[in-house]
Amino acid sequence: MNFEFSEEQNLLREQAQGFLKDNSPPAAARRVLDSGADYDEGLWQKIVDMGWTATVIPEEYGGLGLSYLELCVIAEELGRAVAPVPFSSSVYLATEAILMAGTDAQKEEWLPKLAAGDVIGTLAMSEGAGRPTARSLECEVKDGKLSGTKIPVPDAGIASVAVVLAKSGKRASLYLVELDQGSKTAFKPVNTLDPTRGHGQIRFKNAKAELLGKAGKGMDLLDALLDRAAVLFAWEQVGGAQAALEQAKEYAMGRYAFGRPIASYQAIKHKLANMYVKNTLARSNCYYGAWALNTDADELPLAAATARVSAIQAYYFASKENIQTHGGMGYTWEFDCQFYYRRSKLLSVAIGSEAMWQDRLIDAYEEHAA
Repeated sequence: MNFEFSEEQNLLREQAQGFLKDNSPPAAARRVLDSGADYDEGLWQKIVDMGWTATVIPEEYGGLGLSYLELCVIAEELGRAVAPVPFSSSVYLATEAILMAGTDAQKEEWLPKLAAGDVIGTLAMSEGAGRPTARSLECEVKDGKLSGTKIPVPDAGIASVAVVLAKSGKRASLYLVELDQGSKTAFKPVNTLDPTRGHGQIRFKNAKAELLGKAGKGMDLLDALLDRAAVLFAWEQVGGAQAALEQAKEYAMGRYAFGRPIASYQAIKHKLANMYVKNTLARSNCYYGAWALNTDADELPLAAATARVSAIQAYYFASKENIQTHGGMGYTWEFDCQFYYRRSKLLSVAIGSEAMWQDRLIDAYEEHAA
C-alpha cells in the first residue's frame, strides 16, 4: 500500500511553500503577537483567494471538489509556516461538520460562504477542563434556543458561525449557531500560550440554534468529526515539527564554538537525529491517516488516533529541542523558536489532550483487533 503523495500533490506543496514563504514568514506571526490581533487578516484573505478554504467542498457548493490528500498537503505547509490564521477552526472543524452532517439546505446556505471566506466557522464543544460528555454538558437547547457557556472556543472572537455541542433533555446533539445575535451571544477573550491563534469564551442566552445532524447523536457525530479533524491537525503538527528541525539544523551548522560548528559535536548530532526519527515516525502515521480519511476507511479512528498521538509528541519534542539547540538565545523574545513551541503546545490540546487521544487509540486498536 502506497501512502505517498502524487506528483500533482507535491506540485501543490511547492506552490504552497512558495506562497507561504512570501506571505507568512515568522515576521507575520510576530506582528500578530506584538499587536494583540486575533489573526493576520491580510494573510487570511490571500489564503481565501488561493482557494484553500474551498479545497474539499464540492463544486456544487462553490468549492474546488478536491480530495482530502490535497487538504493534508495544505495543512502541513500551514503548520510549517506557523500561519496565524483560523484555517483549522473554519476548515477542519466547522466546514467538515457541515459536510458530514448538514442537510442539503444547510450545505447550500453555509458551504458557499465558508468556501468564499465570507464567514469564519468554529467548533464550540468544551465547557472547561476535561472531555465533554452528554452527562457533563451544561449548555442546553430548549425550544430551539441555546443557553450556557463554552470555553475555550478557538477563534471565537472572529467566527460568524459555530457548531455547538449541547444537550436537549438527557441526550447531546450538534447545533449550528450564528454568533452575531446581539445580546444573545457574548464573547470574552481567553489568554493562551499562543496568542497568534485567538481563543475565547462564548456565553449563549436564548440564542437561536439549528439542529445539525440527527437529534441525540451529538456525541457520535462529534467523535466522527474529531477523527477526521485529527488527521488534518496531525499534518499541521508534522509541518511545524519539520520546520523546527530545519531551524535547529540551520542554526547548528552556522553557530561556531571552539572553532567548529556546533553541529559537529555529538550532543547536537543526537538532538537533531532524535528530532528526525520522531518526525519521520509521525509522518509515516500521518500518511496512514491521510489514506484512511481520503478513502473513508473503517479503520479511520485507529489511523486518526495514531497520527494524532505521534504528531503531538513529535512537534513538542522538535520545538523544545530547537530551543535547546539555540542555547540561551533560544529563550529570547528576538528569536523565532518561540513560535513553534507556542503552536506545538496549543495544537496538542486543540481537539483534546494527548491523554485523551491515547485512550481513543487504545479503544480503536482493541476494536480493530477484535
